[in-house]
Amino acid sequence: MSFLWAFLVALFAVPSIIYIAHLKNMLDTPNVRTVHESLTPRLGGVAVFAGFMSALTIFADLGNGIQQLLAGCIVLFFVGLKDDLVSISVSKKFVGQLLATGIVMIMADVRLTSFQGILGIQELPIGISYAFTFLAIVGITNAINLIDGLDGLAGTIVLTIVSTLGYYFVRYGGPGFSNYVFVSVCLMGGIIGFLRYNFHRATIFMGDTGSLVCGFIVSVLTIQFIEMGLKVGQPFGSSAPSVAAGILFVPLFDTLRVFIVRMMAGRSPFSPDKNHVHHRILAMGFQQISTVVLLALLNIVVILFVINFAYLGNTILIGCLVGFSIVLSVFLGVYRSRSTEQRVAS
Repeated sequence: MSFLWAFLVALFAVPSIIYIAHLKNMLDTPNVRTVHESLTPRLGGVAVFAGFMSALTIFADLGNGIQQLLAGCIVLFFVGLKDDLVSISVSKKFVGQLLATGIVMIMADVRLTSFQGILGIQELPIGISYAFTFLAIVGITNAINLIDGLDGLAGTIVLTIVSTLGYYFVRYGGPGFSNYVFVSVCLMGGIIGFLRYNFHRATIFMGDTGSLVCGFIVSVLTIQFIEMGLKVGQPFGSSAPSVAAGILFVPLFDTLRVFIVRMMAGRSPFSPDKNHVHHRILAMGFQQISTVVLLALLNIVVILFVINFAYLGNTILIGCLVGFSIVLSVFLGVYRSRSTEQRVAS
């Protein structure tokens, strides 16, 4: 019921949002950094948020941090909405993320309490626990925000991640984590209803309104998934952190890669460009739909790998993910160099 409610609200809200956006000229103008070529509304996140919020408050138990999660989502919703309408600075976005993160960390005590053996570290001191949780939430939120560069890409990746996490909350959540199933299912319903209008050629984009909220929800679900492995002991026990990294592979890989490339070029890691992984795949000659499918399949393959080899432990799994990331980065960089040489020669 909660899935169906969120799906129908988003599905029927999008046409009205598109109509109003065109009526009031609230449209995203194409530029050198964007892939789309026509004026398109950026307020699809309003529909996702409406479906998710209404379904969750009607059907879910709001205990165990869900109430604070909703409060954080409301903060980021208005931050993203303002950015989609009039554009705001990075510093103001960061303040909104700081406030939302503080709500779930301090008021609901949603935080990473242990490295579970990574680098030989087990339980974290309270200060380091808060600091690392803050970095995790802000990092994952912005990773989802940055992957939103093609029609249907962010929604498809979020859907893949959330459905995977939701499955394990259903199977192993128990009394302490089972209500996060509703968070997963409600977000899935809202995104599927929105994706009906967001695949190529999209008539509406998710915008920061949606990507910030979705990223924030994904970050909290990820933290609770890791903590579930520590407290419940299932399904992956102490390997939960590395499995979580694999589930989030595509957005994390893309964000870390572009940050490193920008800093190596002597630019700010936050300076926008067309060097994201989806831009590189488009440069190989793939179309938008095939690029989205390829990245979704890549994420699914990595998810299946970390799930099936979780018994190897955090160190080996993280080593495998880092090694694969390096190989993939080298491939993308080499292809880019060759394509640049070919353009210069021609």
